[in-house]
Amino acid sequence: MTKAVLSALIRPLVEPRLPDWVEPLWFASIDELYELAPEAEIGWFDLNDKEPMIEGVKRAGKLKWLNSIYAGLDFLPHDILRERGVTVTHGAGINAITIAEYVLMGMLDIAKGYREVVRAQDRKEWLLDSPGKRELAGSKALLLGYGAIGKLVEQRLAAFDVEVTVVRRSGGENALGPEQWRARLGTFDWVILAVPATPETEGMIGADELAAMKEDAVLVNIARGSVVDQDALVAALGDKTIGAAFLDVTTPEPLPADHPLWELDNAHITMHLSGRAQSQMFQRSADRFIENLDRYERGEPLQPQFDLTLGY
Repeated sequence: MTKAVLSALIRPLVEPRLPDWVEPLWFASIDELYELAPEAEIGWFDLNDKEPMIEGVKRAGKLKWLNSIYAGLDFLPHDILRERGVTVTHGAGINAITIAEYVLMGMLDIAKGYREVVRAQDRKEWLLDSPGKRELAGSKALLLGYGAIGKLVEQRLAAFDVEVTVVRRSGGENALGPEQWRARLGTFDWVILAVPATPETEGMIGADELAAMKEDAVLVNIARGSVVDQDALVAALGDKTIGAAFLDVTTPEPLPADHPLWELDNAHITMHLSGRAQSQMFQRSADRFIENLDRYERGEPLQPQFDLTLGY
């Protein structure tokens, strides 16, 4: 029997579908994870807190396959997992639909001034003109990050007649290479960040990049707070050298109540809710896990795999 140490949160969706060759060991607390982790050949160690997940991995000396609902696993001990030859599958694409919809929502919110419309309704005030005058049609968007989320963002924006330019390592039609996009920043109305959190992407939008953007351009970040120099962003928004920012992610999270971002009227903060604005996350993750169990038994590659060298 293959021992699988699995979070009890997923138990109702997984247990009835487990094959006979899997012996499930369920944990409902951090202490139970620590106790059971050394027995695991297969692990699903997801918790809200990162540190216990890290410790669980460290204790799992027999682990061959680690699964997670999370797409970003930059916090895990990659060196240990590499040394032990552990295959890691992650939640890339699980929340892609709702996050892509969030991008579109944020862009429409800012384009039409919808936040001001809601505030007027709260005041019971009948506006005589729209607080937002932008149309998405005919605007230009730069999309950094072309994974599952980025591809869906591109599709949805194309339906709104937005001209989308993506950044790819290889460049290509309607695409820029990694060394080309900065020189073109001043031509885009929207700059959308959907990149993974890696050392390469940390702080990729800083003071120079913000200064190069159009003065009415909007920065949309549904990646990680770390990909933006937040102090430089606060300065750019405060000085209105860019138009606005739609931020689903910040540094840190939660954002402290006294942080200046809260006070900036052109900062739209959505508390990392984009991936939670749906009800199918656990079902999709369970389905993917069961499919991967079949692949694991047959010795086939598991999907999607987290690259422990590249960090995404």
